Amino acid sequence: MDEKTGLPGDPMIRTEHLYHYYHQYDEDGNQTALPESEIQYSIKDITLTVPKGQFLCILGHNGSGKSTLAKHFNALLLPVRGGIWVDSIDATNPANTWEVRSRAGMVFQNPDNQMVATIVEEDVAFGCENLGIPPQEIRQRVEKALKEVGMYEFRKHAPHLLSGGQKQRIAIAGILAMRPKCIIFDEPTAMLDPSGRKEVMETVRELNRDYGITVIHITHYMEEAVQADRIVVIEEGSIMMDDTPVNVFSRVQEIKAIGLDVPQVTEVAYLLQTAGIPIDTHILTIDEMVGILCQLKQNM
Repeated sequence: MDEKTGLPGDPMIRTEHLYHYYHQYDEDGNQTALPESEIQYSIKDITLTVPKGQFLCILGHNGSGKSTLAKHFNALLLPVRGGIWVDSIDATNPANTWEVRSRAGMVFQNPDNQMVATIVEEDVAFGCENLGIPPQEIRQRVEKALKEVGMYEFRKHAPHLLSGGQKQRIAIAGILAMRPKCIIFDEPTAMLDPSGRKEVMETVRELNRDYGITVIHITHYMEEAVQADRIVVIEEGSIMMDDTPVNVFSRVQEIKAIGLDVPQVTEVAYLLQTAGIPIDTHILTIDEMVGILCQLKQNM
């Protein structure tokens, strides 16, 4: 049993001292060899364990390395040093790439870039076809995946006519049809309006809560991060914080010092505390704030 999460300790993803940097090339396309002292690592010395069934959120400002780390989770990138295992499969071995991706799917921020067909159900079937799954089983998987994300009635529609939130749910269905044990969401709501963000986050939570799918969610929206079981904060390619949402966001000064925000209600609690009001900053919701303020009033 994992002490931090209370979830079974069998890991979905495990990394050990993971390093990565993007190679540089000269004008002829040849890779430039750099001495160790000049290498700028995108991620460095990342050791992390994600238990099966966990909802993990990764935070960090632009360029912090969070997306680079996420791309290692389904073998879009291979480390230059260190180890990574996805469902106990060695993801550093290129021969295991498709095996890794069948277990860990990835949804990106722009849903339009993920659409490959002119009909919704054909788009959802695309990944399964690449895996060589028999047509009859593909039909069953597509139908089930569309129902799971609430988009079955749109199966005959053209994807480009759907809203941003609907397109992203179709992209999620395409991953679900491949039956992964883990889904990595790389800022899936970044290009959506508030309504679309709400639709997608409801789907993400249902997949984790109702189907036990491990979720790794990268976002800039703090109201999305508070829904996670655990938050990892990446700064300059390294893990700066790793804790529950309430404990991470209570460290208001540290979070703001690296260019991130905290939930509005947590910031209000922090400002009240700095003004001399005895209030705890371990607050994530308005209901919690109201309860604490009512208690303070009774004690006055």
